[in-house]
Amino acid sequence: MRLLRSHRSLAALAAASIAAAALTACAAEDKAEDKTGQVADADECATEDLVLRTPGVLTIATDSPAYDPWFSDNDPTNGKGFEAAVAYAIADELGFDKGDVKWIKVGFNSLAKPGDKDFDFDINQVSISAERDKVIDFSEGYYSAAQALIALKGSPAAEATSVEDLKGLKLGAQTGTTSLTAIREVIQPDEDPAVLDDTNVAKQQLQNGQLDAIVADLPTALYISAVEIPDSTIVGQFQVETDQTEQFGLVFQQGSELLPCVNLAIETLKDDGTLADIEEEWLGSDAMNVPVLQ
Repeated sequence: MRLLRSHRSLAALAAASIAAAALTACAAEDKAEDKTGQVADADECATEDLVLRTPGVLTIATDSPAYDPWFSDNDPTNGKGFEAAVAYAIADELGFDKGDVKWIKVGFNSLAKPGDKDFDFDINQVSISAERDKVIDFSEGYYSAAQALIALKGSPAAEATSVEDLKGLKLGAQTGTTSLTAIREVIQPDEDPAVLDDTNVAKQQLQNGQLDAIVADLPTALYISAVEIPDSTIVGQFQVETDQTEQFGLVFQQGSELLPCVNLAIETLKDDGTLADIEEEWLGSDAMNVPVLQ
């Protein structure tokens, strides 16, 4: 197993401290434990001993289109974007060169289904949840997520200062996402939310005036507001569950023998500051300035 080594900036160290406080998983020295109680240590995770769908190849899945800032130019293979960079860092920890990684396209809505998977793991902003955990396995969390509300500047929705202020709005989010769950369970609007095929449809309906606001994970919302819809604003952020920080996890087929070794890789990347560096590079610190809706 390869250990990445580099000097960390003060900003990255601060981000690492924040992430460590938010995550519930304990730091790993030589081992990591998944939810089934399986334990892996470095000796058990030699590259040649890993159980893969294709020997010698790490097959990683994500959705298409693959959106910024998680990926760049809808091309996971370029290693640009937060999740692309995380995936390649994990691959490196497992002992794979970039040329040994194969990407495949798997739709978000097909992930939380039982049965065999065509990938070793999927990375696609999938929130760890008890309901999904019934049919798939999750890695340790690699990112602490929040949901955010996006509205057009100058609109009544942009003036909201609390969750209560959102109840009378026409809201929308992508189907199958925690963002849609957030609307239904946290905001609980008077009108049923629009259930949309993907984020592109949500953005278009917001711009067309069909929706008062849309909900997306915070980094996506920051990108939408700064780059894709400059006349929009992020009204605020909030958590789906008030007593638990939402976590993104890698998706595995249930019973995957690779999972404990990937957990060990993730914990190593947390401990040595690599995940914090990747987050700082691709997601930045703008999230700290977004107000929290209560």
